[in-house]
Amino acid sequence: MRSDMIKKGLERTPHRALLKATGIPHSEMEKPFIGVATSFTDLIPGHVGMRDLERFIEKGVHTGGGYSLFFGIPGVCDGISMGHKGMHYSLPTRELIADMVESVAEAHRLDGLVLLTNCDKITPGMLMAAARLDIPCIVVTAGPMMSGRGAEGRKFSFVTDTFEAMARYRAGVIDAKELQECEDNACPGMGSCQGLFTANTMAILTETMGMSLPRCGTALAVSALKRRIAFASGEKIVELVKNNVTPRSIMTRAAFENAIRVDLALGGSSNTVLHLLAIANEAGVDLPLETFDILARETPQIASMNPAGKHFMEDLDTAGGVMGVLKQLGEKIIDNPTVFGLTTRQLAASVQQVDEEVIRPLSNPVKQEGGIAVLFGNIAPQGAVVKQSGVSDAMMKFQGTARCFDAEELAMAAIMEGVIKPGDVVVIRYEGPKGGPGMREMLAPTAAIMGMGLGDSVALITDGRFSGGTRGPCIGHISPEAAEGGPIALIKDGDLIRLDIPNRKLELLVDEAILAERLTGWAAPEPKIKSGWLARYAKSVTSAYTGAVMKA
Repeated sequence: MRSDMIKKGLERTPHRALLKATGIPHSEMEKPFIGVATSFTDLIPGHVGMRDLERFIEKGVHTGGGYSLFFGIPGVCDGISMGHKGMHYSLPTRELIADMVESVAEAHRLDGLVLLTNCDKITPGMLMAAARLDIPCIVVTAGPMMSGRGAEGRKFSFVTDTFEAMARYRAGVIDAKELQECEDNACPGMGSCQGLFTANTMAILTETMGMSLPRCGTALAVSALKRRIAFASGEKIVELVKNNVTPRSIMTRAAFENAIRVDLALGGSSNTVLHLLAIANEAGVDLPLETFDILARETPQIASMNPAGKHFMEDLDTAGGVMGVLKQLGEKIIDNPTVFGLTTRQLAASVQQVDEEVIRPLSNPVKQEGGIAVLFGNIAPQGAVVKQSGVSDAMMKFQGTARCFDAEELAMAAIMEGVIKPGDVVVIRYEGPKGGPGMREMLAPTAAIMGMGLGDSVALITDGRFSGGTRGPCIGHISPEAAEGGPIALIKDGDLIRLDIPNRKLELLVDEAILAERLTGWAAPEPKIKSGWLARYAKSVTSAYTGAVMKA
């Protein structure tokens, strides 16, 4: 065992002394040392219930014949950090999380890891560490939040009933009493936000790739099932250590393709593009950005999930969960091993019944194409990403006039003040991985556009990114970004921009000679943040089309 390097032999007498100082009995030294990386925090609704799950993981590890050792991993709540300086830190924490898990596991020679996680950047950061370390690992995602409940059976959800409600109030559509009702009911308790936002999408894809046990991706945070999954995961990691089943044997090219197909079939978050690219990079799997679009054209969307649709995570779970989606996708899913022991197709075959109102058959899809599209054109030579599952038919093709803003706050103010009008294309730039720095999510302006009733008449493009809660004609991840002199930096107010999602085009209708002239007059702006971790991050982060990973 790896842990023998810190607990066996004469020269490890000091090491054993220190281990015994933590309370480890001598009799336990022969057992596998299982690290439990827990991202418990009082700051994030999706993580406040983890103390309970930690108990059940610990019980499972000891029942399985291992010895559990807990260590903490930080987390940032995207919703709370949204719309201010805090959002600069969200995506960069993914890299910190991967580095911290690696550091603790390697420094203490842990034999295996249980990765207890839930929210947006924390889950992909944990998976990046698993792929990098390639020691036995299993992921436990803490589960989604229940939908809020109101009068006459109304269901509330975080994005629709906070960010979009805020704009509806400003527009006079709802009054202060209804706004307060939304605030009080949108988030009824622990768990990741109820719709198919980034946290829940990543939990589903983690199970799809085979790194979590069945039902882990959809079982609610408040459920006894989640406790049982935590216990079973603790047991299972000891078995994985004994059999030397490592993440790279699970996270193959086939696993990533399966994850992309499930994401496309459900209409999940566009952030998964960044995260799957980054995880694949750590796993040594070649996964070009174009893969998402190739698979999107042949993978129908078979579920209508909040925020763009009507169903919540609780509905998906009872309808069949991830295994139900695999069953409906049938031959489109590649057979691949999982930490559970059965292969993906064996798991799909084990499903007895699927609620086809929630998870439709391929013969009756919600949309003919998957939820994500990759666009190219003279604005995005290296690509841009749109969650087409959240775009109305009326806006799949659109031509409008550019309104340019060099920061999210400037665009948000213009939207809320009624400056943005039908026919506009809001351009938010210098918000990419380097320019942001940190590639901030644009949930506030996109939700404001929807809440102001402009979702079918205004588009938004950015070198930043979007929350999984974003819906509408919002195109992000534009590469190269403005801070690197990408074409998005050259757009001027009044320029015409053409969006053509069916044909995967995003074009600036300005003569190339004029753009060349504008480029000669362009100079990189001063960095927005010049000190601390983010200044270092900006110097070494790569473009969005590569997953915004750190250069070695």
